[in-house]
Amino acid sequence: MNSLHVEGRQIALDKDGFLLDLQDWSEAVAQALAEREELPLEAGHWEILRLLREFYAEFQLSPATRALIKYTALKLGPDKGNSLYLNRLFKGTPAKLAAKLAGLPKPSNCL
Repeated sequence: MNSLHVEGRQIALDKDGFLLDLQDWSEAVAQALAEREELPLEAGHWEILRLLREFYAEFQLSPATRALIKYTALKLGPDKGNSLYLNRLFKGTPAKLAAKLAGLPKPSNCL
């Protein structure tokens, strides 16, 4: 089984690196997951990760890219709610990678 060691705890991951238990998420876990992806987290990343967690709390699902873009535009404005911005932040796979780092399930339409 895949796992991550964070703050003295073993965090179980699925075969794609997503958390098996969503309750294991913390900012430290997000940071460790990002390091595995070789992605330094900056303010813009954290803003989207928090927004994704808000989306999940409201809708009980991880958004696909189109829904993520629309929700981001609604909450943060068109400068951040567009595919160019989100693709640049999350290596061209914003829905999948951002959901992973936010401790959410893999969006159902992602391979």
